[in-house]
Amino acid sequence: MIPIKTLHPVRTKGYVTYGLIVLNAAVFLWQLTLSQTQLGQTYYALAAVPCEISRNFLSVETLLDIFRSMFLHGSWTHLVGNMTFLWIFGRNVEDYFGHRKFFLLYLTAGFLAALTEVVVNTGLCVPMVGASGAIAGVLGAYLLLYPGSRVKIMIIFFRFFPRFYNIPALVVLGFWFVVQLFNGITTLGAATLGGGVAFFAHIGGFVTGLIATFFYLMFNKPPDRTVYTE
Repeated sequence: MIPIKTLHPVRTKGYVTYGLIVLNAAVFLWQLTLSQTQLGQTYYALAAVPCEISRNFLSVETLLDIFRSMFLHGSWTHLVGNMTFLWIFGRNVEDYFGHRKFFLLYLTAGFLAALTEVVVNTGLCVPMVGASGAIAGVLGAYLLLYPGSRVKIMIIFFRFFPRFYNIPALVVLGFWFVVQLFNGITTLGAATLGGGVAFFAHIGGFVTGLIATFFYLMFNKPPDRTVYTE
């Protein structure tokens, strides 16, 4: 199930979404100028490492490590996958919150996503890189704001036959979260020296987006909803 685009209209330019995509891409292009040895050293020097954060939790360096981790990526596929999800869902969320509040939501979700992973995998001494925790917060916000919005998805049958469907966001993002939760639970206690996917960062970011949006909606007008006719 690969999301292609949302069918909910975007009424304002998503300048923060665009800026985040450009910034992440620029940082990755800089990473490409480094040798493998230099890149590994850069990850350990600049990114969040759970075992180090757990030993030095209340420090400026910890804050900087978590912030910098959001803009580092491990590969082209890692970058493109994250930026695709941000492009698809970020513009609608930014449209509702406005530029500044959306940026604050993004950073907050990314920060709490990293802390969630640190709490669950305290002894893991592998750098965490990627914007997926922050983007998961955007997905959580989108789910609460536009649960009935249609998302165009692509499903490939037998590796060669793509089919396209318009599915409610509640189904698409709900399924995504269930997959993260299942994978996170099944990998508990199975951390390896080589690292892997930070599923609990995804979970922490998603829940942050849900909770933040829930409280915001308590005091603000909900977004306009698109009515679909079959």
